[in-house]
Amino acid sequence: MTALSALWLPILISAVAVFVVSSIIHMTPLWHKSDYPRYPNEDRVLDALRPIGMPPGDYLMPRPANPAEMRSPEFKEKMKRGPAVLLTVMPPWSGSMVSNLSQWLVYCLVVSVFAAFIAGSAVPPGGPAFSAICRYAGTTAFVGYTLALWQMSIWYRRAWAMTLKATFDGVIFALVTCAVFTWMWPH
Repeated sequence: MTALSALWLPILISAVAVFVVSSIIHMTPLWHKSDYPRYPNEDRVLDALRPIGMPPGDYLMPRPANPAEMRSPEFKEKMKRGPAVLLTVMPPWSGSMVSNLSQWLVYCLVVSVFAAFIAGSAVPPGGPAFSAICRYAGTTAFVGYTLALWQMSIWYRRAWAMTLKATFDGVIFALVTCAVFTWMWPH
């Protein structure tokens, strides 16, 4: 077993490395450029929503008030008529991504801590090198960066293409984590 305290440097370096790699992936026109296509009548939709004053949050429409309403013919007709909408309303944007990037870095640190904990519980200092460290740290990082995204496609109909691209990102992030932990594993 390798103490978590002995892995603080790989935790920090892997989190920063994933942060940098993810920034490159999302700032260059690679595979994410088509994730959110522009809606043709965007200005009309925004002008219609603005006066409503929807507070930031997630909304599902139509949404029944209770289970009995969900079984009613009127609600079933609403669903048939469509559209069904899952809408995330965000607050007006100042143009700064400091909050989002700070939260992402903290998330990367959390994933790296879990990767270190799992790998450290299984691999001793100076123990089996690449394969064991990657098996534990890389798999944990993959799970942390990827699997929770799949339920968004299963339950909320997020495009599977987006989920698969994010899964590919997760493979890259897991490989980066694996490489850093293998390189910096205490001997």
